[in-house]
Amino acid sequence: MSAGLTRGAAAIVGVAESDLGEVAAGMSVIDLMAQGVAGALEDCGLSLSDVDGVFAAAGQSRMPTVALCEYLGVKPRYHDSTMQGGSSFMTHVAHAQAAIEAGLCEVAVIAYGSTQRSAGRKNVGPREYNPYETPFRPVLPASAYALAASRHFHQYGTTREQLAEIAVAARQWALMNPKAWEKTPLTAAEVLGSRMVSHPLTVRDCCLVTDGGGALVMTSAARAKTLRKPPAYVLGTGESISHLTISNMADLTATAARESGAQAYAMAGLTPKDIDVVQVYDAFTITTLLFLEDLGFCPKGEGGRFVMDGAIAPGGKLPVNTNGGGLSYCHPGMYGLFVLMEAVRQVRGECGERQVPGCETAIAHGNGGVLSAQSTVILGATSTL
Repeated sequence: MSAGLTRGAAAIVGVAESDLGEVAAGMSVIDLMAQGVAGALEDCGLSLSDVDGVFAAAGQSRMPTVALCEYLGVKPRYHDSTMQGGSSFMTHVAHAQAAIEAGLCEVAVIAYGSTQRSAGRKNVGPREYNPYETPFRPVLPASAYALAASRHFHQYGTTREQLAEIAVAARQWALMNPKAWEKTPLTAAEVLGSRMVSHPLTVRDCCLVTDGGGALVMTSAARAKTLRKPPAYVLGTGESISHLTISNMADLTATAARESGAQAYAMAGLTPKDIDVVQVYDAFTITTLLFLEDLGFCPKGEGGRFVMDGAIAPGGKLPVNTNGGGLSYCHPGMYGLFVLMEAVRQVRGECGERQVPGCETAIAHGNGGVLSAQSTVILGATSTL
């Protein structure tokens, strides 16, 4: 959704996680959202009375935006519960900017919460019967991503060793993030030797299962200049969907990130070479590889070779998932909001040991479903306007 939006007209001005990892008994997804909202408002120096736009998505709440508004005691002028899995939050950024530019709201919060680790599978309802998939008893979503990985291996010669490099890089970044769930080093041999989940993906090729949530605050560029922290301006946005079920994906090696990324670059007036930091949804190691290709950081089919020799690890040629990603930082059900948070913090220069020097631009890419819904946001510091 970039058509009609103005480059740099809105900015993300506050971000905060809720409790992460394994939350206290009795905590609900709305509790976690509210924690995030309170923290994000404190981050930028605004209060709940300033909020007139509310956006939320959740897999464990039937009407998350309405529930959050009731919990917070706010009645917004504008609200949105767009739900397309882990890419929902990048889409919310575009929708929030559209609402702000149209005068429908001035200060919007975007929130998420999940107790996936605590709840386990007891809150997961039965999946719809799919005659092309269900009889084969796939372990979803892992088997869907394993299918994409297998095809990439066959078509381009990608290897398990190359995917292992992605997991190792994520862990190296996580070791510099005090909030990361994983605190121990990881080697490629350990990735390759860990329990197989769905060939060719081992448990270390798969994201964490944690509780958690958070929120971010958006407002107009004019108001952003008056607030506590440096703004992360929305330079570009884009979104595209391609399928729902993996058996209906036209090309298992090419995602709709090609379209969402192209839209975001066009709005931002930038190219991949202009991006300082890359944050992509890494539910599985193969997603990092696919999105690096489809967002233009390397040619299609070259992703495996591109990530070798620490290329996306600390000190490498391209900083990718600098908080540790869904593979090592946290992954509470849907991870997209956390991709945006790290992009904001890198642009603001507040990531401490893992800060990328001179970071002025960051791309945050979200993935929903089984490579189904893609949404891209490009953020920039004041110097990029």
